[in-house]
Amino acid sequence: MVIVEAEANHVEKIVDMSIRAFETDVNVGGAKGDCPPGFDSVEWHKQMAREGHLYRAMIRKDLVGAAILFPNETKNSMYIGRIFIDSTYHRKGYGIRLIECIEKNFPCAAEFDLDTPSWNERTNAFYKRLGYRIIKIEDGFVFYRKKNRKSESNIAQNFT
Repeated sequence: MVIVEAEANHVEKIVDMSIRAFETDVNVGGAKGDCPPGFDSVEWHKQMAREGHLYRAMIRKDLVGAAILFPNETKNSMYIGRIFIDSTYHRKGYGIRLIECIEKNFPCAAEFDLDTPSWNERTNAFYKRLGYRIIKIEDGFVFYRKKNRKSESNIAQNFT
């Protein structure tokens, strides 16, 4: 799997995929329609693409998912605003591969932050399994952080 920046001509396919992916949340504790803001909005996704935050998850020539990423270079961190895998590809390890691609593609990030609804059993178990640690629980959301070991070792090598 690779991640590549999305362009405006990719947005409609990404939005269709986002709708299919987030509508499965009813199977893991969500109420019907309890989806993230803008998950079904073409215009919102186009804005994310224009700003360089929307990434396509590709396996060969197949679009299998997407991510919305907010690098913060001054703090040397990455906020993972959203990831999703098309529901036709769920339970095949693609979510794990997508997170690994994000972490690999941003080796200078000292940490990765994200949040997910507390009711979502699937995503909470998923992030914990990938080494993300809870930093706080607030307003119905669980906030996670993962330290980038590669970044830490690069920093340590620069000081020795």
